[in-house]
Amino acid sequence: MRHHFLCLAAATALVAPAALPAQAPSAAIKAAVAAPTRTPANLARDRYRHPAQTLAFFGVKPTDTVVEFSPAGGWYTEILGPLVNGKGRYIALVGSAKGADSATKMLEAKRAAVGPAATVATMDAAAGTSTVPANSADVVLTFRNIHNLTMGGGANAAGAFKAWFAMLKPGGTLGIVEHRLPAARPATDEKTSGYLKRTTVVALAQAAGFRLAGESEVNANRKDKADYPKGVWTLPPNYAEGDTDRAKYAAIGESDRMTLKFVKPRR
Repeated sequence: MRHHFLCLAAATALVAPAALPAQAPSAAIKAAVAAPTRTPANLARDRYRHPAQTLAFFGVKPTDTVVEFSPAGGWYTEILGPLVNGKGRYIALVGSAKGADSATKMLEAKRAAVGPAATVATMDAAAGTSTVPANSADVVLTFRNIHNLTMGGGANAAGAFKAWFAMLKPGGTLGIVEHRLPAARPATDEKTSGYLKRTTVVALAQAAGFRLAGESEVNANRKDKADYPKGVWTLPPNYAEGDTDRAKYAAIGESDRMTLKFVKPRR
């Protein structure tokens, strides 16, 4: 799928003026995506999630300390673990003690892939703090999670970006993949649909101090109109409608997604 980078000239701008050539995945990223420890069910989603191209766009390297917020069942963990195992470090970042228990069990189940250095950290989104040391991470990644923080209300979304900013080294990368709500849709749809506007995500990041470094269309899906009564969960892999119109939703595929790269300025 064709994708591109858009670079930003000013930290406060919401529109990028120029496109740059896409970066090809490194041999290390290709090997991690092809790791034999990945589960078949997760491999089947590669055609929607384009992990090699996405991680290449974010510039993830084997020597990086990578923090993944809310890894859930570990779809990306199965790739990021092998990518940094032995040279870098993988940290699963979660928002509660219950989440930490689940993440710990997930890592233990995938220990052969993620290696002995993979650990769990916690974040208090409302307070904007975490147990990850300040200025210690090279990359923070989160896949389809900003809408949960936004729908939770309060200071959760703003606080999460503040915590990510604090844990990143100067020059470090925040990589976000999120369900995209068309710009013309009412802002109220962000509260219930699971989709967010690009401007919403960019504004949250910039308010925390990040600079938008580029964006890619690698995870775009123009078949997705983002107008389902049960929100983004109507589409695969959730199928919120059950067997009702399942073939139609399968033909659409997973959601239309924005892929945004932010950096923490070096000051």
